[in-house]
Amino acid sequence: MAEPKKKTNLANAWAEARDQVVAHRGRLALGLGLMLVNRFAGLVLPAASKYLIDDVIGKHRADLLVPLALAAGAATIVDAASSFALSQVLGVAAQGAIAEMRKSIQMHVTRLPIRYFDSTQTGVLISRVMNDADGIRNLVGTGIVQLTGGLVTSMIALGVLFYLNWQLTLASIVVLAAFAGGMILAFGKLRPLFRDRGKITAEISGRLAESFGGIRIVKAYVAEDREDRVFADGIQRLFNNVRQTLTGVAAVTSFGGAIIGVIGVVIMVVGGRSILAGTMTLGDFVMYIFFVGLLAVPLIQLSSIGTQLSEAFAGLDRIREIKQMATEDDEDATRDPLGSVQGEVVFDDVSFEYEAGNPVLRHVSFTAPAGTTTALVGSSGSGKSTLIGLVMAFNRPGSGRVLVDGRDLAGVRLRDYRAQLGVVLQDNFMFDGTVTENIRFSRPQATAAEVKTVSDIAHCDEFVDRFPKKYDTVVGERGVRLSGGQRQRVAIARAILADPRILILDEATSSLDSESEALIQDGLHALRRGRTTFVIAHRLSTIRSADQILVLESGQIVERGRHEQLLAANGRYRQLYDKQYKIEIDRFVNPGEDFTPDLPAAVPQTSGARQSAL
Repeated sequence: MAEPKKKTNLANAWAEARDQVVAHRGRLALGLGLMLVNRFAGLVLPAASKYLIDDVIGKHRADLLVPLALAAGAATIVDAASSFALSQVLGVAAQGAIAEMRKSIQMHVTRLPIRYFDSTQTGVLISRVMNDADGIRNLVGTGIVQLTGGLVTSMIALGVLFYLNWQLTLASIVVLAAFAGGMILAFGKLRPLFRDRGKITAEISGRLAESFGGIRIVKAYVAEDREDRVFADGIQRLFNNVRQTLTGVAAVTSFGGAIIGVIGVVIMVVGGRSILAGTMTLGDFVMYIFFVGLLAVPLIQLSSIGTQLSEAFAGLDRIREIKQMATEDDEDATRDPLGSVQGEVVFDDVSFEYEAGNPVLRHVSFTAPAGTTTALVGSSGSGKSTLIGLVMAFNRPGSGRVLVDGRDLAGVRLRDYRAQLGVVLQDNFMFDGTVTENIRFSRPQATAAEVKTVSDIAHCDEFVDRFPKKYDTVVGERGVRLSGGQRQRVAIARAILADPRILILDEATSSLDSESEALIQDGLHALRRGRTTFVIAHRLSTIRSADQILVLESGQIVERGRHEQLLAANGRYRQLYDKQYKIEIDRFVNPGEDFTPDLPAAVPQTSGARQSAL
């Protein structure tokens, strides 16, 4: 079932538009002044036509010819100069506004809670930052000023038309009123289409980013045709939307042209009779025609300007929606600073659910003393990653408390707390920069010597020194130019450089070969020293040295203790251990597998294999 179309919230859009106009009021005021000068200069030539026909030609007033020509020439120069100045002033204002808006949205979005990113495509976020902000050029650029200038010109022209022939003007107003009604109806239909276009574009961009980012998976499963169809469907939806908007705009423009024709017919009939009756001179008639153009053309231009403003308002509405979301910084404003951290973490009867009525953690309680290692084991979906998310304050408990050094995380500033965290994941994110930039990401002010020191500890030097550009080597998007083990070592160096008090190791070695794991385990030992560490590991043999092991099932801690204690208890941990032990033995003795497992101490290992122990 298709998602219902969402109408533009005009209250939101107007509020954002008002803020933008106020922020750029100086340039807009200057632009409006130039626009008025431009419009008044444009009135000189039409007004001069009456005197040229009635006085210079009709009354043979040759003395008026040169003054009229000079006035028309001067007005033309002023018109051209003010048009150029207007484009410069408003063009700069529009681009400046777009740049500031993009910076503002990006700054706001990056500070939103993790749950927003979990529920929103990356492409949608990029569209909010780049495309929606682009639409405000029609608001703080030429659009709103042209609209104001057009209305001023129309009002002046209307006054002159009433002065020249009020009966003819009344007839023209009736026709123009029909045009105005048609425009209001058209904009009501077009505005939701422009909002949908932004949404469709964002969805297509998001899927395209996912497809390109996961191109290896796409190719591995020969899914190119499937991705082609998904993209083609999105592009077709976008085309249908654009087709409807183009048809609507063309209809408004054609309707405007028809109105001009109708007004022309009215002028011919009524104006012609007025000239024959002697109530209107030929000069008045020519001047009237010019001023009808000055009245009608701005109104016709409103179709284009109105379309631009409708698009801008749709974008402003979406931007306002995001800006109204509370950021983590907003929440921090009411919280206390954290200060120095020893690293004791306590879960006090913590429960959590992503969806109401579907608990993921149930009454979890434990203490992780400062400087100790706590390992989390359990089957998939048991709640390990959710628990880690609470430790990192990406989510808040539904009930219960998470305490750090005795202080409830709900009452301290997230920025202060996260500055104490270090993270090494199974698939660590690398930015498309140099090795140095990726290591230094956790502490940008670190010196080259400090980067080299942590790299040596994490064994990064063993592969970096082989690169022609050493630490200035660009790793590529998501670190594609590095192997999995190399990315992990860079991530460990990054975490060591951060010097965290609390360390998260989430499947940090599960997908690596034994040689890479041996090097990484060495780096992890150095990283763990003196820090409160939380470990998620599927290889149970890698967590034998943990100070405590928590066994989770269905969101509850079913067992806890050290490795030997849990084996002796012959419970769930023993089941998991025996099952994995059998799998590893099978792989170890299979000559067709090039695999050296992480075996329990009781099983002899071949030369060169390392027994891993976090």
